[in-house]
Amino acid sequence: MMIIYFSATGNNKYIATRISKQTNDSIQSMIQLVKDDDYIINLEEDETLGIITPTYFWGLPSYVEEYLSNITINANGNNYIYHISSYGTSTGYSSGYVREYLQDINIKLNASYSVKMADTWTPSFDLSSQEKIDKFNQTTEDEIDAIIEHIQSHDDGDYSKNKKNKILSNIAQIFYDRQRKTSHLHVLDTCTGCGLCEKNCPISAIKLNDEKIEWIYERCVMCLRCLHLCPQFSIQYDNRTNSHGQYRNPHIKDID
Repeated sequence: MMIIYFSATGNNKYIATRISKQTNDSIQSMIQLVKDDDYIINLEEDETLGIITPTYFWGLPSYVEEYLSNITINANGNNYIYHISSYGTSTGYSSGYVREYLQDINIKLNASYSVKMADTWTPSFDLSSQEKIDKFNQTTEDEIDAIIEHIQSHDDGDYSKNKKNKILSNIAQIFYDRQRKTSHLHVLDTCTGCGLCEKNCPISAIKLNDEKIEWIYERCVMCLRCLHLCPQFSIQYDNRTNSHGQYRNPHIKDID
């Protein structure tokens, strides 16, 4: 039994960890799976597979899309496969996109769930105080508890909340593509050249040359992991993030 997840700042790893403590499922990061060139999932009879992803612009992170478009799932009957979307305001059509990726490889998605958590897209959302973070997280634990019960019962159905239809979500994805341009990112003079951003970028889009950061791709996932993990808060998105704070899930020590 397995749970796979994509997590930039620990939220989705936290969901995976909470569930695994009750179900004894192993958890694996998509980032590590990609690094290992591991796109094959073998499920024995009656085994469960969980897929946990954040919602980006009412859809999926580009990293998740690429991973799901390359996986092979060998199912052996009576498998229970579910998806969980973490979100701040809307899950959009995120579970619908996952369902379609699985349909392309003749795999059925049995259930969809959602968990409201602190939205780490700080170009829009202010996480500069614990009070503001707590407003996002008011229902997080109860929602995870409810999902665990559904998973243990192998309940089928769409239990995700605050959804949008596919047409609106497809439009939002156009804006996501624009916001993924690394030209939006810049580094303040407070940067110490520690290299943590280079080490933690899931697609190796950041390079440190002569202790100066540069982005080597025109577009990245824009997960903002570099911004949130920077010890000096030196990485910024345009002029929209400096006053909105940094965030990483307080329950997770190691992001991957």
